[in-house]
Amino acid sequence: MPAPLRRFILQWGDLGGQWGVNRSIAQIQALLYVSEQPMHAEQISDILGIARSNVSNSLRELQSLRMITRVPIAGDRRDHFAAETDVWEICLRIAAIRKQREIDPAIATLTLCLEESRAGAKISAEQHARLERLLEFSRTMERWYTQMLKVPTGTLHRMVRMGDRVVSLLGLGGKKKAD
Repeated sequence: MPAPLRRFILQWGDLGGQWGVNRSIAQIQALLYVSEQPMHAEQISDILGIARSNVSNSLRELQSLRMITRVPIAGDRRDHFAAETDVWEICLRIAAIRKQREIDPAIATLTLCLEESRAGAKISAEQHARLERLLEFSRTMERWYTQMLKVPTGTLHRMVRMGDRVVSLLGLGGKKKAD
């Protein structure tokens, strides 16, 4: 395997931990992403040097996350897999994973903490206010995520690309936010 692809796969594996998936899962997704043909588990195991059982478990996880699909190959009884290659779809699926693993539990915890505070738990007014601000921020991120799911991919792409122009029009280019 060419060095740039191997480097990409290894780095993607490291990034996977930040998205809430283990290294093997992320490496397999990366390998399938750069592969021009669907691959079966034995090929994946051989190329990445990952135990066959780990590959099988990782493939199931990737299928449940909708990051890969099983692809039938005529004349071959083995299961072959291909990755989603639309980068915007990949981004949305990673965002969904992160929302489920980070935003949703944060909202649930903060809501419970604030309910306990209102019920008489002894925390200061400032501590209560900080928890409320964090809850409002988390709910804002949840609303933003939900809104972005409704935006067609092409429009979302244009919105993201407009970011520099919006910042420039607001006169914020190159300045750090004061508050």
